[in-house]
Amino acid sequence: MALDEATAKLLAEMAASGMKPLHEMTPTEARGLGGMLCEMYGPGPSVARVSEESIPTPDGAAIGARVFVPTDSPTAVIVYLHGGGWVIGALDEFDTLARQMAQRTGAAVVLIDYRLAPEHRYPAAAEDAWTGVTWVAERIEEIAGERVPLIVAGDSAGGNLTAIVTQRAKAEGGPEIALQVLVYPVTDADVDNSSYVDPENQLMLTRESMIWFWNHYAPDASVRANLDATPLHAEDLSGLPPAVVLTAEHDVLRDEGEAYAERLRAAGVPVEHRRFAGQMHGFFTMVNVLPGAAAGLEYVGAYIDRHLQPVAEAV
Repeated sequence: MALDEATAKLLAEMAASGMKPLHEMTPTEARGLGGMLCEMYGPGPSVARVSEESIPTPDGAAIGARVFVPTDSPTAVIVYLHGGGWVIGALDEFDTLARQMAQRTGAAVVLIDYRLAPEHRYPAAAEDAWTGVTWVAERIEEIAGERVPLIVAGDSAGGNLTAIVTQRAKAEGGPEIALQVLVYPVTDADVDNSSYVDPENQLMLTRESMIWFWNHYAPDASVRANLDATPLHAEDLSGLPPAVVLTAEHDVLRDEGEAYAERLRAAGVPVEHRRFAGQMHGFFTMVNVLPGAAAGLEYVGAYIDRHLQPVAEAV
């Protein structure tokens, strides 16, 4: 299926601007692109309260977090790990999405400001994601007012970190994660598979830009097969939390995201997967810009509703 009209228009406007390809930018220049997109999203809906938090890391540093609580009685707490190839992405760029997610799901949403490459290379992002998720798990009652389910979600590199965190939680016996939400996740480092080399997928994210991301995050290619880099390499995926997996038809990451969904399903993990036709990588986070973003959030929200309903009835 061809790209939807809104996506094609956006790409045409970006091409007309004369912007150089991502893989020809410096990390600083690429981070400026995120700020430009942020202006397009506009403000998100109001929530009951928002707080800025500082999370200490094992190495004595600290990472930021932003907590969005939609009501006095949130249904769950969602830790959201943003995308950006482990190189770009800032809390402000995901503020509108987090607010919409909190409003749609009734859950508190916590954005984790993990450290970025190349200043902080592999495995810094994975370690910071784990630190953030465990920090939130220890403060569920403080955030939500009572013990509610913990959900971990993320897009692209954030989907990668979500898969890594859920695998680690299983290996370490906690924290208990009720659901994982994987939005076009990075699960492998094979840049030569069919979705990577398909010319129709070289859009906002290209094969060259993914190579650029990997080279900034994990320049030593020998570590990319590690489980805290490419979770598709795990031998045993049984016992992981139920998953919803979103992929985009026109995305270099499509095949590895769908391969991970199939491996989860084969391991006995309850999985719901949808390939969004006519969409490109990045559609989910482009709120108020691409209609696919609203459709993706509704799909995730409905999935969370179905899985939280038995919990609500039990209470």
